[in-house]
Amino acid sequence: QVQLVESGGGVVQPGGSLRLSCAASGFTFSMYSMSWYRQAPGKERELVARISGTGGISNYADSVKGRFTISRDNAKNTVYLQMNSLKPEDTVVYYCNALNYRSDYWGQGTQVTVSS
Repeated sequence: QVQLVESGGGVVQPGGSLRLSCAASGFTFSMYSMSWYRQAPGKERELVARISGTGGISNYADSVKGRFTISRDNAKNTVYLQMNSLKPEDTVVYYCNALNYRSDYWGQGTQVTVSS
């Protein structure tokens, strides 16, 4: 049974930091690129960051470059999103995604709220 379980969301003040985690199970983690997406109410889901199966390649949305860092630990089947210098506009639900040529899996999402 495939599972992607996000954690680490919460409420933080502008300028603060959070680290999201996504624990994967039920598939060969290292064979999948892993991504974080986010979605605001009434808007399309947008890609925040993606990392290759080995962790050697990553890319980011322009809106988060220099502030967010994606990483993965294949020994722990976990992908992370370190979010620094958070802004109110980062307030959305963040989703973990696993993708390869055969399959596409999603987590349930975790809410991040940036507010003073």
